[in-house]
Amino acid sequence: MQELSDWLALWLSFLGPAPILQILAAVAGFLLLAVVVDVVAGLLLRHAFRQWPAQSGEALVRAARQPVFFSILLLGLLIALSAFELGDGIEHRLDAIVDTLLILIWIVFGVRATGVILAALGRRQPPPALAQPTTATLMRNTVVVLLGLAGIYGILLAWDVNVTGLVASAGILGLALSFAAQDTLGNLIAGISILTDKPYGIGDYIVLDSGERGAVTHIGLRSTRLLTRDDVEVSIPNGVMGKAKIVNESGSPQRKYRLRVPISVAYGSDIDKVMALMLAAANAHRQVCAEPEPRMRLRQFGSSGLEFEMLCWIEDPANRGLVLHELNCSLYRVFGQEGVVLAIPQQEIHLRDAAVRSIVEGPRG
Repeated sequence: MQELSDWLALWLSFLGPAPILQILAAVAGFLLLAVVVDVVAGLLLRHAFRQWPAQSGEALVRAARQPVFFSILLLGLLIALSAFELGDGIEHRLDAIVDTLLILIWIVFGVRATGVILAALGRRQPPPALAQPTTATLMRNTVVVLLGLAGIYGILLAWDVNVTGLVASAGILGLALSFAAQDTLGNLIAGISILTDKPYGIGDYIVLDSGERGAVTHIGLRSTRLLTRDDVEVSIPNGVMGKAKIVNESGSPQRKYRLRVPISVAYGSDIDKVMALMLAAANAHRQVCAEPEPRMRLRQFGSSGLEFEMLCWIEDPANRGLVLHELNCSLYRVFGQEGVVLAIPQQEIHLRDAAVRSIVEGPRG
C-alpha cells in the first residue's frame, strides 16, 4: 500500500502544491479504472455463466459487478488519501472505515449471490438436495449467519478490537449450551439430515415402526408432523424420526400403492371363475388403477380352502382401508350370486373305538 501511495504521489506532483486538486485527480483516475474493470469483469462473468439460465446468469453478473466496482473505488480513494500527510490517527481511522465498508459490500454480495444460485439450482429437474424447497431456506439462512459472523469478526479486527476474550467466551458459552440443549441440538441435526437426505416429503404417506401412519404435513428443524386417518395431527421429534424405520408408501416413482386383497374359497371351486370374478370386481372399482393391471395369485392350499390374493394399485395410499372394504363387499356379493363358496374353518376329529365306547356307555359304577 505504501509503495502505491509513493508512486501515486510522484505522478501527482506535476499538478503543483494543490492537495485538493491532486486528490480529485487521483479519485478521477481510480473512478476511471473502476469503470474499466467493471466492464471487463461483466464480459468475463457473462462468458463464465453462459450455460446458466439467462435471468439467473444476468442477476449473478449484476450482483458481482457492484462489489468489484465499489471495492476498486474505495481502495483507490484510500490510496489517494494515504499519499498525503494526514497523520497516523486519521489514516488508521480511514483504513478502518474503508475495511468496514468493503466487508459490508462483500457480505451483501454473498447473500445475494447465494439467493440467485439457490433459485437457479431449484429450477432444475430434479433440483439438487441443497436447493429443494424444504432445504433452500435453511441453506440461505446458514450462509447469512456464517457471513454475518465472519463480517463481525473482520470489522472488529479492522478497528483493533481484541477478539481473543470474545472468542474464548463464545467457546465456553457454546459448550454450556451444548450440554444444556442436547435433545434440541439432536433434533436440529436430525432435521437437517432429513431435509437434505429426504427419506420422505410433504404429502407422502409414511408408516413408522412404532405404528404411527399418516400423511406428512410439515417437516421442520425440530419435528415432523403427520396427519393420521383419524384427522389427528401427530408431532414427532426429528431425533425419533432419524432413528426410526420408516416405510414410505408414496415413495415409488409413480406414487402408486399396491393393495393386497386376500380371500379363501372352498376346495372344489372353479379357480378360473374365482380369478375372473375378482379381477372383474377390481376393474370395475373407480379407484383401482388400470395401469398396472390387477393380477391374481394362488398363494397356497390352506387348511380350510384355496387361498387367493389379488394385487391391484391405487393412486392414494390414504384410501387403502376404504378400497379394501369396498372390494371385499363387492366380492362377497358376487360370490353369493355366482355360487362360489367361501372357505369356512373346519376340523375333523377321529375317535378310536375304546374312546367311543367310553363315551357311549358312560362311566362304570
